[in-house]
Amino acid sequence: MKRKRRQPQEIRKPFKERVTFFRHHPWALYPVIIVLVLVATACITIALLSRNLPSLMDLERAGDPLLVTRIYSADGKVLDELFMQKRIKVPLARIPENLIQATLSYEDRKFYDHWGVNLPRFIYMIFRNVTSMRIQGGASTLTQQLARKIYLNPRKTIIRKLREQLTALQIERTYSKSEILEMYLNQMPLGRGAHGVQAAAQAYFHKNVEELHVHESALLVGLLQLPYGYYTPDNNPEAAVRRRNVVLRSMAMNNYLTEAEFDSVSQLPLSVVDRDQKRNAIAPYFCEYIRQTMQEKYGMQLYTNGLSIYTTLDTRVQAAADSAVQQFMPTFEKSVRARLIRNQAFTQWFNPPLETQAEITAALADSALMDSLMEAKGTVQTALVSLGSTNGHILAMVGGRDFEKSKYNRAVQMARQPGSAFKPIVYTVAIDNGYPPTYELYNQPVVIIQPDGTRWSPPNYDGSTGGLTTLREALKRSLNMVAVRLVQEVVPKERVVAYAKHFGLTTEIHPYDAIALGSDVVIPLELVSAFSVFPNRGVRVEPIAILRVEDKDGNVLEEATPRRREVISEETAYIIADMMSSVLNEDRGTGRSARWKYNFYYPAAAGKTGTTNDHRNAWFVGYTPHITTGVWVGFDDERISLGEGNSGAVAALPIWAPFMRMAHDTLQLPLVEFQMPPGVVRVKICNETKKLASDNCPDIREEVFKRDMAPTDTCQVHQSPRKQQGRRNRIVF
Repeated sequence: MKRKRRQPQEIRKPFKERVTFFRHHPWALYPVIIVLVLVATACITIALLSRNLPSLMDLERAGDPLLVTRIYSADGKVLDELFMQKRIKVPLARIPENLIQATLSYEDRKFYDHWGVNLPRFIYMIFRNVTSMRIQGGASTLTQQLARKIYLNPRKTIIRKLREQLTALQIERTYSKSEILEMYLNQMPLGRGAHGVQAAAQAYFHKNVEELHVHESALLVGLLQLPYGYYTPDNNPEAAVRRRNVVLRSMAMNNYLTEAEFDSVSQLPLSVVDRDQKRNAIAPYFCEYIRQTMQEKYGMQLYTNGLSIYTTLDTRVQAAADSAVQQFMPTFEKSVRARLIRNQAFTQWFNPPLETQAEITAALADSALMDSLMEAKGTVQTALVSLGSTNGHILAMVGGRDFEKSKYNRAVQMARQPGSAFKPIVYTVAIDNGYPPTYELYNQPVVIIQPDGTRWSPPNYDGSTGGLTTLREALKRSLNMVAVRLVQEVVPKERVVAYAKHFGLTTEIHPYDAIALGSDVVIPLELVSAFSVFPNRGVRVEPIAILRVEDKDGNVLEEATPRRREVISEETAYIIADMMSSVLNEDRGTGRSARWKYNFYYPAAAGKTGTTNDHRNAWFVGYTPHITTGVWVGFDDERISLGEGNSGAVAALPIWAPFMRMAHDTLQLPLVEFQMPPGVVRVKICNETKKLASDNCPDIREEVFKRDMAPTDTCQVHQSPRKQQGRRNRIVF
């Protein structure tokens, strides 16, 4: 059948009728106009809200949150963590299934079904907000929470909510659901300064996240919305249990737990650890030293980029250092305080100072006042630094008695007079410039003209005087008179200053006679490093604290390169080491108690005591072929004396010797001797004439010499009886 063609006027007629209708009834266009206006408004609003949303590059950085930088010991222990937000990134594969299930069931059970916004839930919440006349939360998906956490502020406004949804859409378009879930669980704050589930697992349970049980995971999920609020175990443990059980109930409702499992785990206690319990309290002074060093290089990236800093410190050696300090210092401090009270030295600590006996008696009667005063002024401090003798590695560091009370690191920040601990450098100048250990000087009073023009005649510590005394004997007994004569008569003071700088001392050393007695200040770390030259055959290795630094992906950012410099000849180094071993091994050696009292019997060991005027600083610095260690004891206020008799042998050696014993035993270091170079010989000499000993010499000892300076003549004083009788007969006739 043929279709009838419509006439043009028949087509136009209905259109004219519609135009006529709208002309006479304009209200009929209002819905269309409203829809168009709403669409245009929505488009403009979305365009405006989208203007400052994160770029795709920002979205890429969302997976790279602020990470924790860790400081590791040489034996693989975590010493400390540095962070702005304590966040430890873990892959989704390490996060236990029960934690993921708890998160989805309680926070966003439709996570795998929506595209960033749960539209039905959002519409419902709009209705609630309108009816309640206030803005409420509760409609955010995990993706929206992530968007709000990373990019936006938490204020509850309509504009923020719309921007949050647009950002969530961008995230969903950029990342997979697994990636979003991983970012969420690594980003969210969970209280106690922890961000992310790994940091939270450590903060609340001292576990890694993969070790969490279901009730522990439920507790963390319950903290997601209010990590510092009412439901935290620190603020309200009972409320935290209720909140945890709500999460467990949601898991049961979503078939992640059976009713029997829910009944069982909901009865368990929280089992969170005390938030004040400290982890990583190992070597706090060393860790602060590392932090300051690294911050100069990396700035704030040190706290955000998740670096791994591998250091030289050995926790076993550090434990020995901490133990040695703790075993000795409390008892020693108690005796020092008792002496301060007995001598009434504390009277100068008051403002104004106590003058009358009545005032002193009243102060002594107030035990609370005296305890407070002694705690503030009477704390005896200490510093210990231990280095690898051959590589300069810092093995242990103690910068004070209590890091929480005082972060001042006396091992690296303090400069004090070393006293007689400086003498080995003075004797080194003599040995290195051709004088043998048998060279003799008078042990008689000397006068030092000080910079201010005053005259000072320093006595020997033991009050002795004597005749000609060898350099070995003078160093062993720490005789001040011989040391001063050495710089006055044998080695130029300017040369001593030059050697001190070459040994690595950076503090100002003056070319005065008092240099022989350690009158200028030194830094403990530098003095210990200087002493390491002797067991290391004359070579100084600059102290090393950091072996390497890696970024979060394991790429090496920097690696230590040992800086070595020959300071003295190996012959001189060996001879000084042998001379200093007399301090520990021979009668009248100032460090002899290290052997008989503190049982440090490692054979190749040497050291030197140091005590300054009025017993204000006490030192002992010594070494073996493996380890070089220095100990300082004194007050932060250098005007306060440790008291008469508290020399380096009494106040510092009791820390040094037990530490060295424990360190060598713990590390099971082999017994080795100082390696004698070919240019040194050991010969038997007559102790009276200092010539080669004969069979009849009554006092024979072994001595070391540079090969070209060894004695070649045999002692003629101690002949055989027949030869001596013949000589007497010749004299008679």
